[in-house]
Amino acid sequence: MFKKSLSHLGTFFLAVLSLLPLSFLYIWADAAYFLLYYVFGYRRQVVRENLFNAFPEKELKEIVVIEKKYYRYLASLIFEVIKMINISKAQIKKRFVFKNKALVIEYLNKGESVLVCSAHYGNWEWGTLGIGLNFSADHYPIYKPLNNFIFDKWFREIRCRFGNKLIPMRQTLRAIQASKNTPSIFSFGNDQSPSISELHYCRTFLNQPAYIQLGIEKIAKKTNRPIFYLKVKVLKRGYYEVDCVPLCLNPTDTEEFEITRLHTQFLEDIIKNEPAYWLWSHRRWKHKPAQMQELSLKTDILYSEV
Repeated sequence: MFKKSLSHLGTFFLAVLSLLPLSFLYIWADAAYFLLYYVFGYRRQVVRENLFNAFPEKELKEIVVIEKKYYRYLASLIFEVIKMINISKAQIKKRFVFKNKALVIEYLNKGESVLVCSAHYGNWEWGTLGIGLNFSADHYPIYKPLNNFIFDKWFREIRCRFGNKLIPMRQTLRAIQASKNTPSIFSFGNDQSPSISELHYCRTFLNQPAYIQLGIEKIAKKTNRPIFYLKVKVLKRGYYEVDCVPLCLNPTDTEEFEITRLHTQFLEDIIKNEPAYWLWSHRRWKHKPAQMQELSLKTDILYSEV
């Protein structure tokens, strides 16, 4: 009962906080960066381990530069997500601009459906709202429900603004079948760690073995829906640009795992070009082959030196 009351209080506080303009929220974000990085050290060891493993050629001082830039961005991202509660359509269209929409729209105008994929890079939450605003078709973001029912309901409400229809991961096929007669967009996050029961495909990702989810490939090959990658670029604080890149237009013609290799390599190239905007604080490599244990031990030693 206490936990439930605390969750309701938390969502109420976030709703009040969201009433502030973004310029004020970014002041809070600057303070949050100091607390996250210097005071509480929120998941710093996880972030550093991920960075060292991903960029073994970089020295410690280079890793620290990326690390600090990441935490600055993470703090801003937190308050941008809070602002989603009442952000206007005009603000989203101004701050999250879509490029090269024509080919996607061409499919939709022909009555065909498409799949889009992206990752936890840049402000993926604003991207979800942006899809709902930039395309006339029904948009079904695929998501993993939170364990906390109250916060899960809160997130669903803010993500469903502007016409989005959230679908839990396990209900994807059912939703695709139910919407097969109308043009639609199903969007996937391609960097979620698969569950233990779904560790079917492993490849090198950022210089280390990584298990990759096969969800979008399975759906694409069943439906032959074209896949577009939403390539997000951070222009400056609070401003983004997304390029709608054709990734695979004829999925049934591909070999097994080809689609998964394509979107994984695409994401890797984006991260290597500008690493600070990916979600380094999640445990992307929590299911590790045995040979990765030595790297983790080495990272623990390097972390303790700073």
